[in-house]
Amino acid sequence: MKKKIAVLTGAGVSAESGFATFRDSGGLWEKYDVQEVASIEGWYRNRKLVLEFYNERRAQLKDAAPNAAHLAIASLEKDYDVNVITQNVDNLHERAGSTRIIHLHGELTKVRPEHGIYDDTGSEKEVIDIGYDKVVLGDKSPKGVQLRPHIVFFGEAVPKIEAAINVVSEADILLIVGTSLQV
Repeated sequence: MKKKIAVLTGAGVSAESGFATFRDSGGLWEKYDVQEVASIEGWYRNRKLVLEFYNERRAQLKDAAPNAAHLAIASLEKDYDVNVITQNVDNLHERAGSTRIIHLHGELTKVRPEHGIYDDTGSEKEVIDIGYDKVVLGDKSPKGVQLRPHIVFFGEAVPKIEAAINVVSEADILLIVGTSLQV
């Protein structure tokens, strides 16, 4: 039986791919007010600004490529039972070949209706993969609700935290890569 590895990753893993981090010197929080572009209050205050911010991140992600860290983590699957738990909203782990990924803070290439997409078990419903396309005001779900980034904003619960806790509690080995573990 293969040993189980849980890998917790943060922005430091994707920085080498040219994907802007939030907290580093020159990071996004020096250019943007976090409360305006990454909080639920900011969303309700100025949806257009939030959509533009994440459209820019999506455009940046389109040109980014997995780096050696993403590839090394994916290669662990040859010899181990690996689950990646990432704070990152990019899809670089997937593009590197990792197959089991929990995105704690959401996924940049997906959108969802602005209200209630999780059921009682924390499973997602009504999430739409848009790839690297833009989302603008007026883009609506099949049920007629404004679409928003599939991102966990500040001020919202982290719906996949229980799944992550379960993965970590069952792991034989825990790797923490590229994160300060601060929010």
